[in-house]
Amino acid sequence: MARLRHGWPRRRGVLNLGSIPAAAAANGHGDRPVKLPWIGLVCALALAACDRPAAPPKPAAPAAPIGVERAGPVTWNATTGGFEMAGQPLKTLKLWTFDGSTDGYTAVHSKIEPAAGQGLQVTVADPTIRSPKGLKVIGSEYSMVLVRLTRTAPAQAWDGALYYSTPKHSEEVAFFGKPTSGANPAVGETTTLVYDMSRQTVGAPDWIQSTIDQIRFDLEDKPGGVFVIRQIAIVQNPNPAPEPKAEPAAPAPASAATPKH
Repeated sequence: MARLRHGWPRRRGVLNLGSIPAAAAANGHGDRPVKLPWIGLVCALALAACDRPAAPPKPAAPAAPIGVERAGPVTWNATTGGFEMAGQPLKTLKLWTFDGSTDGYTAVHSKIEPAAGQGLQVTVADPTIRSPKGLKVIGSEYSMVLVRLTRTAPAQAWDGALYYSTPKHSEEVAFFGKPTSGANPAVGETTTLVYDMSRQTVGAPDWIQSTIDQIRFDLEDKPGGVFVIRQIAIVQNPNPAPEPKAEPAAPAPASAATPKH
């Protein structure tokens, strides 16, 4: 049988079946061409990838500076990762620190996004910023809300109201609180807003008589302000207002005396 090896193109490999006894017995002792056109392409791509320099990593955006921190009754302890009052840690039920996430907080028209480093950057277009739903906070046990933030751009009108919803009512102007400390920071200033909801501004004692489902902050009354919210917490109040006692029932009017006969 005539050999055809001299007619094979040089780019084809040759498999010598004669060197494999089992294959030689089945196919005779002839050689067979093997087409491997993809091997050269793969090798070339691999070599090109090895020679290509890696793209330099993008520099991280600088974190928003904390700036001057206003002194107040509540402070943030970065070492322990919690809030303190008079040097004592506050018992915390809910804590949001916004580590690369919005932690479920949403806005209506304002732009909110994770801040560089840590925090939640809020560019105010609409005042409403809401927490996740389903908090199930027993208001009588946890009646203090804390918001630590830095103002990074000025605005026209500070608000700072804290609204909330319960299974019995939605967010209403009949129930809200205002910070007793830390309100209206200057540009570049960090402060901790302290809401004592056992003494809420309007609607007391509704908070301490309710289970809180969701909270809402209105930082500004007009658009334009920019803040970095560092942490938000719902904590136990070391000095809550006592829950008012129920008024005693009025005595029933005496029945008219029965005339004697």
